[in-house]
Amino acid sequence: MTQDELKALVGRAALEHVVPGTVVGVGTGSTVNHFIDMLAAIKDRILGAVSSSVRSTERLQAHGIAVLDAAAVERIPVYIDGADEIDGRGCMIKGGGAALTREKIVADLAERFVCIADESKLVDVLGTYPLPVEVIPMAAAQVARRFAATYGGRAAVRAGVVTDNGNHVLDVQGLRIGDPLAMETEVNQWPGVVTVGIFARHRARVCLLGTAQGVRTMRFD
Repeated sequence: MTQDELKALVGRAALEHVVPGTVVGVGTGSTVNHFIDMLAAIKDRILGAVSSSVRSTERLQAHGIAVLDAAAVERIPVYIDGADEIDGRGCMIKGGGAALTREKIVADLAERFVCIADESKLVDVLGTYPLPVEVIPMAAAQVARRFAATYGGRAAVRAGVVTDNGNHVLDVQGLRIGDPLAMETEVNQWPGVVTVGIFARHRARVCLLGTAQGVRTMRFD
């Protein structure tokens, strides 16, 4: 199976986790695009969606799925999104699509995070994929220096990218994230950091992993 076929496989499998008669949280990215396209087939069974990006909102609306403002929703039963990396505890690196802050906001509304990914995203230790960090533009150089001093990471501004919130994204290479929760907690306190793309506090509770043998369901306590 191609990587795109694996993404379509888990996108379809994620429909089983959508709770009828409720609002579903929808993430951002190529794997989520497959989920959105398949969600259209059952749109009459849900009240609508809360979206984590302008791109996902546009795709949902093109299918006739109502998109609700996150401010108008107190809780949702499930948030479905992809990951750039996921470890054996459900901790993730996210932000390859530069939507990490809004993704974390929607994840915080959800009772459960369901990650959909192909098997190449499963790792023993996070950090091979460059860690995205959304920063206020004037703080970018300062935060980059701090990554070098604190973790030995090499940070660079992602060229040509402005987030939906009007900020920059730093991509940090050379990290080995053995304690994702500790690093997430630390970096989120640095002045100028909007969100670090470590999802440990908002880790996945279920991962639907696309493999050549089919969908592997991983559950995390």
